[in-house]
Amino acid sequence: MQVHRLMCLELKKFIGRTSEILPAIESAPPRCTLGIQALCTLKIAMDKAKLLIQHCSESSKLYLAITTERIVSRCERIRKPWVVSLSQIQNMVPLLISGIARDLKRTKFPLAPAEEEAGKVILGLLRQAIPVSNSVNDLELEAVQLAASTLKITFPSAVLIEKRSIKRLLDKATDTDPKKKILKWLFYLLRKYGEIIGRNQDDDSHMQRDETRANDFGTPEPPKEFKCPISMQVMHDPMIIASGMTFERFWMEQWFNEGNQTCPITHMKLDNLFMAPNSILKELIDAWSSQQGITIPDPYLEPNISSLFSQDSSVSSSIASFPSSVNNLNLHLSAVSIRSSGTDDVSEILDDFSESRLSCRHGQKNAVSEKLNHPIETYGNMLASLSRLAALSWGSQCKTVRDVNKTLQENKHACHTSISNSCVEPLIAFLKDAHELTDVKEQRDGAEVLLAILRNNSSEMLLFDKDGIYMLASYIETEITGEVLSIIEVLSSQPEYKSMIVASGVLPSILKVLNTKTMDFHSIAMKILCNLSCNCDIGYHMVYLDCIPKLIQLLGDPDLAWFCIEIIRNLCSIEEVRIAVAETSSCISNISQILETGTKEEQEHAAGVLLFVCREHADFCQLVMRDTILQSLVDLSLNGNSRGQIIASELLHLLEHVKDDPAECSIPETDLALLDISSSSSSQYEDKKLPFRAFRFFRKILSLYL
Repeated sequence: MQVHRLMCLELKKFIGRTSEILPAIESAPPRCTLGIQALCTLKIAMDKAKLLIQHCSESSKLYLAITTERIVSRCERIRKPWVVSLSQIQNMVPLLISGIARDLKRTKFPLAPAEEEAGKVILGLLRQAIPVSNSVNDLELEAVQLAASTLKITFPSAVLIEKRSIKRLLDKATDTDPKKKILKWLFYLLRKYGEIIGRNQDDDSHMQRDETRANDFGTPEPPKEFKCPISMQVMHDPMIIASGMTFERFWMEQWFNEGNQTCPITHMKLDNLFMAPNSILKELIDAWSSQQGITIPDPYLEPNISSLFSQDSSVSSSIASFPSSVNNLNLHLSAVSIRSSGTDDVSEILDDFSESRLSCRHGQKNAVSEKLNHPIETYGNMLASLSRLAALSWGSQCKTVRDVNKTLQENKHACHTSISNSCVEPLIAFLKDAHELTDVKEQRDGAEVLLAILRNNSSEMLLFDKDGIYMLASYIETEITGEVLSIIEVLSSQPEYKSMIVASGVLPSILKVLNTKTMDFHSIAMKILCNLSCNCDIGYHMVYLDCIPKLIQLLGDPDLAWFCIEIIRNLCSIEEVRIAVAETSSCISNISQILETGTKEEQEHAAGVLLFVCREHADFCQLVMRDTILQSLVDLSLNGNSRGQIIASELLHLLEHVKDDPAECSIPETDLALLDISSSSSSQYEDKKLPFRAFRFFRKILSLYL
């Protein structure tokens, strides 16, 4: 509902009447300079009227309500020069102008009493000067609820639109603009009480449909392409089937539920029973309905469905016979939404309705699902519809994302099609809107679709901007923690995203996840840290944020130890990490356990950590020279992977020098880059590994400590 709608309709009426005679006025030769000036004044007045109408349609409802007197004043200021200019040029086309000038002079710009009352309530609350607080104030809540109810801001999408309208006004206002404080205060009220006033979604949706029905008679005939061939009503959710024709989703589901496998119009057998959203037609229908000022009812939500079902078993309720029955009713567009059951028990069907779509019956659902055969091209079209997500209404967006998610869950190969980068940004925007609406289910659906697309297109990574990553990082500590962490884990494996992920502030949030008692997300959080630790610059961030003590602590966790040892190994080039390892008493025993029982790769990382630390800390070398560690190192040098053998051999040589001279904790010039030896050089080393001198050395070590 538009605030000040009655005033805007009056202005719009006179804009239309004046525009019709404007060509005649312009073609008439002006008698004097005054006539030309009057014509310019007339056009300026009309332009101001158009701007005022646009302002009322796009602006915040709450702000319009408290500025009612200003809007009335603007209307009067527009009317005065408009009437004067018409009077001055009346002699050009007197018959056409005189009637408009007379009516414009007499017209009133009516105020809706309810809107005026809402404005008074908000202004009264403003004058109370209640201090800003996070706690609920009864006076504030009562006033906001009353105003919101009057202005139809009583469902989540309306609250979201109102917030965005206020935000746009704030962006336009300068710092010295006195209205900026009022706008900030209105935004504060919506942020504080938006969730409370937006709970009445169902009641409002019914009220909107009632308003539509009340004003729907006399609506211009819609294009035939907008009508469903089955119901002959304008489609709320147009879907394309395999034959290439478009139908209302509700009626096609009914058709398929009856066991039909053909097109209802051509009667040709369909290759599959899959439906894809016709987003382009949906946009055209939405634009047309908006222009006409009507709402297309959702067939799933119509309350009077039972009145159109036949209770007589002798009368067929099949959808196949439905179009002729509809035509006989002579119903006006959107006045009544018509449905057919295809079953005997109407109440059972009503129980099966969800908020946005009809659930198939158990037997029919299984039968239909067995017949589904989705070609890759169809999936590609379906996923491509995500790129046009923002153009749809919120309900249609949710339905599209939900359908895509369901399809991807049922067929893991579905998203191996070529997907444009343009589908990522709409999904991010969808997640943001769902978060603002506190719609956890839609947040989860959107995150799961985004995750599936990223995972299956990792070889050709889709573009992800900084704002998208920042938004994801802010959602880690929400109800969709698992899905968000999984998305970040995929992105963290790509070098181009590592710095952006750290800059988004994700590390403190991950530490909080690791500090929780629930273990559900510990593994995925460790995977992210492991991916990020490969970057040396990021490693310093991890050190300064105190990640190392937590990693050393988790070395004793058998489920997470292998992550910890790899991360510590990646960060061992940083002095603070080496010091932390050397000064933690439990660290040596945990590393010893990994050397003894870990996989070859884990043993390689454990030996690498010991080598890094032993090179600089003689005291730590003494701790390492224990029976179990030496045995594990000897075993690793003989049976480990190629890099593990190299590292173990170097460490054993180092320990031999330490035994001979405890003050000496270095080995001959062997750079630590040896530990990052390539696979080719590793294989060459493996061919010549462990010469006779090394065996003598091992015997010496073993004789001393075994």
